[in-house]
Amino acid sequence: MSLPTALTHLAEGIHAWVPQKSGTWGFANCLVIASGTEAALVDTPYDGPMTRALIAATSAVLPEEARVRTVINTHANGDHTFGNAFFPDAEIISTRASLDHICIEPDPEAMHHLTHATPADEPLGWYMRKHFGHYRYDGLELQPPTQTFTGRHRLHIGTIPLELIEVGPAHTAGDLIVHLPEQAVVCAGDILFVGDHPVHWQGPLSRVADACETILALEPRTVVPGHGPIVGPEGVRTYLRYLRELEARIHAGHAAGRSAQATAASIIESGFHSHLGLAERMLIQTAVEYRHLDGDTSDPDLIGLASEAARWAFERRGVGVRAA
Repeated sequence: MSLPTALTHLAEGIHAWVPQKSGTWGFANCLVIASGTEAALVDTPYDGPMTRALIAATSAVLPEEARVRTVINTHANGDHTFGNAFFPDAEIISTRASLDHICIEPDPEAMHHLTHATPADEPLGWYMRKHFGHYRYDGLELQPPTQTFTGRHRLHIGTIPLELIEVGPAHTAGDLIVHLPEQAVVCAGDILFVGDHPVHWQGPLSRVADACETILALEPRTVVPGHGPIVGPEGVRTYLRYLRELEARIHAGHAAGRSAQATAASIIESGFHSHLGLAERMLIQTAVEYRHLDGDTSDPDLIGLASEAARWAFERRGVGVRAA
């Protein structure tokens, strides 16, 4: 697994760790903020090897006396939080909703089981090994937030001001974005995907679109997505158009009385943004949107949703659809 050995410089004291790898899951971006002897991370990687690689890259840009004393989790998914335990002395900040809903997220032990104990010749086991089998979840301990907020929260890392803005429920129940006003940088977390079809577990899509509008209203020059290459405002606008088109197609299928599976299949087969990877995520996205259209307010079954996507990809192995 090839990982970046250097950070991407965005502004004075601001660097991004961007392990770009499209067509698969888990390679999430992180942001490093440093001023004087203080440093912060926005999100932490998915496993021990990735987190150690981030720490090594970070050490090259931090003053020797600087320490990461603050970790900000944009949401509770493991690919943005499992590395928290490598920073035992840090304050870990998230939204209150993110902490309240962390119990529905698969923890490292569950991910280890899914990637090693599920039958390899069945859809979910095959899919988990294909996309998650290279991660090392064994020995990881989940470290939940130690400080939470609702709405907005302001803080400083050294002399650098940050504003944390709650935008969930959207991708998950408790999303936040990080705004660095002096540097005109926004860290979007998984509100924004670049290079692959997105997966949004909570929704509805209108809430994700609203969060994108919030990002644009901040007038950033630079936006760090949860996954994929760094973009400017036009990249956010492109994604916003994608969301609105996808929402319209899903709603049309629902209004026509088609099942979520049939609607998702028709969207994929139409060639909808076929240059993007992980088309099977459309099964998850459509099912989540249907839940809202049907008035279902219960917590989503994340493993069940993933199983539907895995089944679709499993049945189309080698057919030519870009699923990995």
